Amino acid sequence: MVRNPMRAAVTLCAAAALAAPLGTAFAAPSASSAARTQQTQDPVVVDCAGQPQIGPGAYVLACGDGNSRLVSLQWYRWDATAAVGRGTNAVNDCDPYCAAGAFHSYPVRVRLDMPTAGEQGAGQRHFTRLTLTYTDGAPEGSPRTVTYPLPG
Repeated sequence: MVRNPMRAAVTLCAAAALAAPLGTAFAAPSASSAARTQQTQDPVVVDCAGQPQIGPGAYVLACGDGNSRLVSLQWYRWDATAAVGRGTNAVNDCDPYCAAGAFHSYPVRVRLDMPTAGEQGAGQRHFTRLTLTYTDGAPEGSPRTVTYPLPG
């Protein structure tokens, strides 16, 4: 079968002309990228390494030695004013000393709040306070509710 080169060229040009507008339509922001944009406008929590996080599954409270950390975190609110979730506070009893101690788990409610003002050019907004409420027992000598300042 003999093919017509002129016809093939016209067909390819038409296909390219039709595909160009489609390419820009597909480049428009999707609902999921809009959600990510909104999410990045919400404050973050800064970890021990100075990395910003939204909705982390774990968070180290004792940056110096790692003897207190939040694990199995599940967040049910994260917005411009606060983040609220629950998880477990794993705490080393340091008995007889920290290297030989055992970790104990305590269920907690977690609240992040007091976000920075978020001034233009001042960096990403971040939460500056974390409050733990122990829901079933607490580490020895600890009150039921504990508040910590957060790094920024």
